[in-house]
Amino acid sequence: MLDTIKKSPLEPLRPVLELLADGETHSGEALGLALGVSRAAVWKQLQKLEQYGLALESIKGQGYRLPGGLELLSAEKIYSTLGEQAGVLLRELILFDEVDSTNTQLLSLMEEGSGHGVALLSERQSAGRGRRGRQWVSPYGTGISLSIGWEFNGGVQCLEGLSLAVGVAIARALERFSVPDVRLKWPNDVWCRGRKLSGVLLELKGDLTDRCAVVIGIGLNSGLRSEIATAIDQPWADLQQVKPGISRNQLVAAILTELLPLLYSYTEQGFVAYREAWMKLDQFAGQKVTLQAGSQTWRGVAVGVSEKGALKLNMDGQVQHFHGGEISLRGQV
Repeated sequence: MLDTIKKSPLEPLRPVLELLADGETHSGEALGLALGVSRAAVWKQLQKLEQYGLALESIKGQGYRLPGGLELLSAEKIYSTLGEQAGVLLRELILFDEVDSTNTQLLSLMEEGSGHGVALLSERQSAGRGRRGRQWVSPYGTGISLSIGWEFNGGVQCLEGLSLAVGVAIARALERFSVPDVRLKWPNDVWCRGRKLSGVLLELKGDLTDRCAVVIGIGLNSGLRSEIATAIDQPWADLQQVKPGISRNQLVAAILTELLPLLYSYTEQGFVAYREAWMKLDQFAGQKVTLQAGSQTWRGVAVGVSEKGALKLNMDGQVQHFHGGEISLRGQV
């Protein structure tokens, strides 16, 4: 079990970030003394922090602070609350300050044959992506940007319904913190109070008929500032607004505690083991919905999912099954 901190352009700024993370006001002089640098050098570092979207506040005559503070990712804190089985299955935990995309980085490790059982987190993604090519907004030090790598025997057919099962794992992790009104939206979103809280993106590599590698990307909103969230093109929820005070490190540990055993046993159990749990949380159960794929559109009533994770749509008394891919689901107004 290994853990690694990867260097980035933000690495030299981490000491000042750790000082400001408590949310209290610190004078330039006090910061300089703590860091062993001049006040001018402190000012230069603070200017760089603002370039990363951190809401640094300057108070005349008093100093600087990060309103609300900042909880930085910590391998030690994640391991401290990780479940026993997950701790055995987690081969390596990698923390980045900044990457283009956690999925992209982990896919590279999978191609090298060293990504199995690896969890990769980043404080910030410059090119995070969601399903259907959408951008995933992930400012520094907010939310969760997590990717997990796993290799499966038996080909891609053994992975049917996996994105839905991952949603169940995230919902169960949130349940540990008594987050209210959590629901699942087919095929790979976690909603809260009728809005998107988290998304899942699965990417595959290798032999799709035999041994294949999967990277499971998870993005979860927590602590997003409204001015930054304007880039999100759909209704969104934020964990800190729904249930303030939940630790990012503890939530990451809870997600890994739920998800790693699921991945370990998935080829034997399949989605059927998670189907009932998914349907109990189905955001659109019994509702009129619209499915769209390119220029094609289907309308009907959502009536659950099959044992393989396909959406079941009742259209004029005929139930048809739809699998994931590029299909978009929306509720009818």
